[in-house]
Amino acid sequence: MLPYIVTSSCGEHRESGILKHGFFAPSFLHESTLLEAELETRTDKGMVSQVSTFNSSTAIGFDERMLLHSEVEMKSHPHPERPDRLRAIAASLATAGIFPGRCYPIPAREITKEELEMVHSAENIQAVEVSSNVISCYFTPDTYANKHSAQAARLAAGLCADLASEVFSGRAKNGFALVRPPGHHAGVKQAMGFCLHNNAAVSALAAQAAGAKKVLIVDWDVHHGNGTQEIFEQNKSVLYISLHRHEFGRFYPGTGAADEVGTMGAEGYCVNVPWSQSGVGDNDYIFAFKQVVLPIASAFAPDLTIISAGFDAARGDPLGMCDVTPAGYAQMTYLLNIVSGGKLLVILEGGYNLRSISSSATAVIKVLLGESPGCDLDDPLPSRAGMKTVLDVLAIQKNFWPVLESSFSQLQSQYEIYTTQRRKPRKKRGRGVVPPLCWRWSRKRLLYHLLKGQLRVRGKGF
Repeated sequence: MLPYIVTSSCGEHRESGILKHGFFAPSFLHESTLLEAELETRTDKGMVSQVSTFNSSTAIGFDERMLLHSEVEMKSHPHPERPDRLRAIAASLATAGIFPGRCYPIPAREITKEELEMVHSAENIQAVEVSSNVISCYFTPDTYANKHSAQAARLAAGLCADLASEVFSGRAKNGFALVRPPGHHAGVKQAMGFCLHNNAAVSALAAQAAGAKKVLIVDWDVHHGNGTQEIFEQNKSVLYISLHRHEFGRFYPGTGAADEVGTMGAEGYCVNVPWSQSGVGDNDYIFAFKQVVLPIASAFAPDLTIISAGFDAARGDPLGMCDVTPAGYAQMTYLLNIVSGGKLLVILEGGYNLRSISSSATAVIKVLLGESPGCDLDDPLPSRAGMKTVLDVLAIQKNFWPVLESSFSQLQSQYEIYTTQRRKPRKKRGRGVVPPLCWRWSRKRLLYHLLKGQLRVRGKGF
C-alpha cells in the first residue's frame, strides 16, 4: 500500500496559479479527421503512405475523459493520484505554447480486450471492467475505482499503444502520453499501487506488433515497477531498467533489488538500480545513467525506447522525498534520445506535487521538441550511497553485459579512493586543563569544580 501522506508542498498549486489557465480539452473527433487526411493518401494503384508534415513533430496522447477517474469517498486529504495532475501539466504546456501549438494530438481510442489479454489475465481484466457497474470500489486500500475508471484505463492504454505504433513507424518523431490512471504496478493478475492496466507493457507489445523486434523500457518512477518487471521478466525482447527507492525492501512495493535480473533464460534483461535512501538527486541519477543505463541500452540496441516517467522522484514530491529537478529529467530524456535512433515514447506514471510534475513534464517535452536540456552534467559527482548502489548493480549485471566489465573495475578503484577521502578522522577527546593537585585537596576545591563545569559547557572536557 502506498502511504499517501499529503504535505503542504502538494498544495502549492493553490497559490502558484498553475491551474488558472485551465486545461486543453481538444475536439478529438474533428482533429482526428484532419490528422488522418494528412497522414495518409490513397491512390487507385493501392495505398501509398505520404510523408506527413507531422513526422517531424511530437505527438501527445490525451483525452479529457481520463479526468473522470477519481476517488469518490471523501477523506481528510485528496488522494494523490487525482485529476488535477493532468490539469496541472496541461496548463503548464498551454502556458508555454507547447500543447496546443508545437505538438499535435492523436485520436483517442479504447484498448481492446484482445490487446489487454496479451498483458493481463482474463480475471484481472474482468475485475477492472466490473468496477464500471459500481459507484466506488477499491482493488487495494490505496487503489480506487469509480464508474468511469475502467474506461479511463482503456483510453490510457489505447493512447499509449497507438503512440508506440506512431513513433516506431516514423509517423511521429516521438511522443508523450499524458494519461492516467498510471500503470507500472499493474501486473498479470492484479491492479495495485494506483494502477489498473499496465500502459508501458501494452505499448511495448503494440510496438512489437508493428514490427519492432526489441523494446527498451526505462522506468524512473521513484517506485519500482513491479508489474512491468513481472510481465517481462522471462522475455529477452523487452529490456526493463528501473531506477527507484528501495531501501533494502522497506520502500513500496518492496521489489526491485539489484539481484532481480530476470528468469527462465532472460537473466540480465531486468536491470534494477535500487537507491538505499531518500534524497537522491540529479547527480546520482545521471551517474547511474552513464554507468549502467546507457552502456546496457547501447548493447541491447532497441528499436523503440519507452520511458515510464513517474515524476515522484522530483524535488518536493510528498511520496518520493527525493531531489531530481526538471533539468535532471530533461538531461535523462536527452541521454535516452540517442538510443533507438530517437524513437522515444514517454508515458506518465506517478508524481504528486502539482508544481513539480508540471514543470518536470514540460522540461521533458521541450527536449522531445529538440530543445537543449539546459545543463550538461559531464562528470556528475554522486553521493557515497549512490556510488555504492551503482557499484553493486555493475557487479551483478557485468555477468550478463560484458560492456560493463571495464566500468566496474574502474569504479571499484574510484570507490575505494572516494570512501577513503570522505572518511573523516575521528577527533581525539582532549584532556582539557589539568589542575594542580593542590587545587583538588585544598580550600580551592570549590573553584576547581566550578572551572571544570565551565570547561565542559564549552566543549573542553577533562
